[in-house]
Amino acid sequence: MLEIDNKTLRDIQFIQLEMLQEVDRICKKCNIHYNIIAGTLLGAIRHGGYIPWDDDADVALLRDEYEKFREACKTELDTTRFYFQDHRNTKGYRWGYGKLRRKNTLFLREFQEHMPYKQGIFIDIFPLDNISDNYIVRSVQNFQCFCVRKILWSKVGQIADKNFFKRKWFKLLVKIPEKEIFRFYHGMILRYNKKKTRMVRILMFPTPNNEYGYYRNWYECSADTVFEGLTFQGIKDYDSYLTFKFGDYMQLPPVEKRKVHPVSKLKVN
Repeated sequence: MLEIDNKTLRDIQFIQLEMLQEVDRICKKCNIHYNIIAGTLLGAIRHGGYIPWDDDADVALLRDEYEKFREACKTELDTTRFYFQDHRNTKGYRWGYGKLRRKNTLFLREFQEHMPYKQGIFIDIFPLDNISDNYIVRSVQNFQCFCVRKILWSKVGQIADKNFFKRKWFKLLVKIPEKEIFRFYHGMILRYNKKKTRMVRILMFPTPNNEYGYYRNWYECSADTVFEGLTFQGIKDYDSYLTFKFGDYMQLPPVEKRKVHPVSKLKVN
């Protein structure tokens, strides 16, 4: 694994900040509603910007807004500097959400060197889909999400997992054709979004607790949020959201949990 020093980490953060500004610019121009979320929102509230050891940034949009953003990227994205990836426009991309990446950079995740697409420095662009307000149904949906996520992960898990038997299991899962996995995934999206619900989630990303979802109104009600001296859209009721996600979010985690993504190759300019 490549060690990332503080200066290089800060360079990565500033490159990601450019991408956040690009998301904000496109969304304002095209009347698309988004929020900074997760560690990015936590950093804004607790640190006024990046969590000092954080090496990514997170944006979320409700499904309809996400699809509008995908379309807007085709005509509005500054393609001299950035490119947008998801499984519908990037061969071999196996994640159920998008990434905006910076051209002429490299952020090669450990055990993902064999993935057949460009891997520049990125921010995550997450779609949020409806899930049932009934806890039992939502638990079943969570299991579906888990299964599809692990099948998609199998391309990496077959070499990355530390457990010998899990690696063998992933080697079986990776034989499932990608188009069949994504056909099922899109079927989930259609089924789940037939009815507007109080609860939503990122289907292909784990939830932090046993609720298996988040409250829609958090993402519908936004406020100007200062991050690194710039203003972005963030969840207005950040206290409820961050408490739900992180617990006592103003408490710093122990040093051993302040980790960055393991990378094998890195280029920042």
